[in-house]
Amino acid sequence: MNIKIEKTPLKQGQVRIISSKSDGHRSLIAAALAEEESVLFVDGWSEDMEATARCLQSLGAEIEREPSGIYVMPIACPLPCPPDRIGQADGQLCILACGESGSTLRFLLPIAGALGKHCRFEGKGRLPERPIGVLLDEMARHGCKADSDHLPVTLEGKLRSGVYTLPGNVSSQFITGLLFALPLLEGESEIRLTTKIESKGYIDMTLKTLKAFGVTVTETESGWSIPGGQKYHGPRMRYAEGDWSNAAFWLVAGAIGGSIGCQGLDMESPQGDRAIAALLEEFGAETKVALNQITATHKEMKGIRIDASQIPDLVPILCVAAAAAEGKTEIYNAGRLRMKESDRLAVMAESMQKIGVEVEERPDSIIITGGCNPPEGEIVIDSHNDHRIVMAMAIAAVSLGVELTILGAEAVNKSYPSFFIELAKLGGVTNVL
Repeated sequence: MNIKIEKTPLKQGQVRIISSKSDGHRSLIAAALAEEESVLFVDGWSEDMEATARCLQSLGAEIEREPSGIYVMPIACPLPCPPDRIGQADGQLCILACGESGSTLRFLLPIAGALGKHCRFEGKGRLPERPIGVLLDEMARHGCKADSDHLPVTLEGKLRSGVYTLPGNVSSQFITGLLFALPLLEGESEIRLTTKIESKGYIDMTLKTLKAFGVTVTETESGWSIPGGQKYHGPRMRYAEGDWSNAAFWLVAGAIGGSIGCQGLDMESPQGDRAIAALLEEFGAETKVALNQITATHKEMKGIRIDASQIPDLVPILCVAAAAAEGKTEIYNAGRLRMKESDRLAVMAESMQKIGVEVEERPDSIIITGGCNPPEGEIVIDSHNDHRIVMAMAIAAVSLGVELTILGAEAVNKSYPSFFIELAKLGGVTNVL
């Protein structure tokens, strides 16, 4: 789907934020590993969430989406997949189709190993290019071998407890997968990090979910200690948090051009992207909190320096905020963005330059000079099938006053299928080409 976005500014208003897919992934997985049935309440359902549900069904869970909630009957025990499971099965070989979801893949690799499943993981888009070798190597040292270091990959064997050593700056998703899996093993395990952890907020979300499901994990000086032989006991009913990553797009729009409020957010959430509020204040915009709503209001903004190591998903929309700020904004420690759904540093640099913003791209950072001077003629942005690129550039169009066309705008379905509906509610004018 290609979509043309008019430069019509957004109106003041409120957006009800959908559930965090990060929290949704974690709730689904914990519920599938539990001893009893759970009902989850997730406001909004994306392609990534569907991928996790599909793979959990392949592993033996039963998941039913109803208007009253998502009913999860857990895997219960590590038995071979019945051939009628969604996701297919061939005898004892479970096919786990991860789509383009890095979370699904990296979370479920260790879990499949802990359950002793014989699985083949598959993916599409850029997912086969995204690194998993570090995790697979560590799993191989503990009894679970893979036939490749990238997708498609087949696992055999069963994980053993022990000391798992990983760098903290490659992917927090590796750590989350192990935190879910290791409590299921006999014997105590430990995760030791060899470098400083990045995206720590996502680890904190995992720990919060584990605690809600009765699983004990103790933080150590270099990582975490995980007792073995634990059981997941669900809260039976669980509500997923509102998504700060998606709220950031609307808050930046409000900070640039008016006043927009986001409802349904936990102001004490462990989500790292909650930092958007403090960053907008640092830019000079105004934010106000009332109960579970935060509102961002326009004030003159000035460029700042931003360490992206803990908030990589905010970088695309922060580039848009920087374009509306006087002076230069440097976003650094951002090299990991090159291995997301697209090379987000390169794609955002290219996209912002197309709309007339001065950008300097470096290996690990991006520097944006405030100001936007759109060229004459048609402006076409390639989304590179990246949901966050689509949403960031749509906000750039309406907030910076640029008419543009985005190719492959359906990429928003990965995380925020209702994005363009909310944009229209706020006065955004779009045309599907």
